[in-house]
Amino acid sequence: MTLMRYEIESCQNRFISGYSHFIRATPLWKLPGKVLGVDCAEVWLKLEHLQTGGSFKARGMLNRLLSNTLPPSGVIVASGGNAGIATAAAARELGVPCEVFVPEISSAAKRARLAALGARVVVIGAAYADALQACLARQRETGALLTHAYDQREVLAGAGTLALEIEQQGGVPDAVLVSVGGGGLIGGVASWFEQRSRVVALEPELAPTLFRARQAGQPVDVAVSGIAADSLGAQRIGGLAWAVTQAHVRDALLLTDASIRTAQLWLWKELKLAVEPAAALSLAALQSSRYVSRSDEKVCLIICGANLDPASLN
Repeated sequence: MTLMRYEIESCQNRFISGYSHFIRATPLWKLPGKVLGVDCAEVWLKLEHLQTGGSFKARGMLNRLLSNTLPPSGVIVASGGNAGIATAAAARELGVPCEVFVPEISSAAKRARLAALGARVVVIGAAYADALQACLARQRETGALLTHAYDQREVLAGAGTLALEIEQQGGVPDAVLVSVGGGGLIGGVASWFEQRSRVVALEPELAPTLFRARQAGQPVDVAVSGIAADSLGAQRIGGLAWAVTQAHVRDALLLTDASIRTAQLWLWKELKLAVEPAAALSLAALQSSRYVSRSDEKVCLIICGANLDPASLN
């Protein structure tokens, strides 16, 4: 069963009524396509990297915590970094302990941010899937509330508030370009827009979870690596996102690491937006012509995260 739009609306109402200081209404920046060197009428940049915790993940993680009774042992999550940061920030907001399991590929900048938020950080395994298994074992010991990085209804509903916010700020764009790892973001976005906007899934060639699932006809494990693996490093598309994307997402496109890096540096040099590689896939799709826009289109790019080492932009 796919996510219902009323779940997203209810989530946004909860944020507005009690947590507007924590979940920010991030800016929607509209620019002529020619400013970005692409042939479309307008490009909308949804600046979600300015969200609490530096990524869209804050929406889903806070909703997960608010929707459940929190045990004395607090919350626990496995993450490449961003979901962990968001969970730790939400746990601090609500005054409960937080334990985060991250793989060895997680960046030093993200680990440092986790520690600064007061989380207990466990570095284990080569990839996200390894950290998840260790996290699940620990959760059985402690009874902490498990927050999944991308495959829980509350998490998708939280991510969906980003799409609702886009519509409230600017209307319905012709297309929305969305980075995909485990699928929490695209699951929420596509659940909100449904068929009213063309939602396009974007993945690195070296982390093609949705692309390979479509080839196989079902979610399958894939090898993941590359420039965005710490953010888009899930080895299998989430079951909820799989259902939503089968219903509402026609296009699943792959991008080279080189094009992602070029777009990341362009965002910094030309627009002074310091974002991580995962946040640059949408621009990379436009600038490399993997997504070919019509000249009259309004295309929304979700700039999803900013947890990076600033030195990497040099």
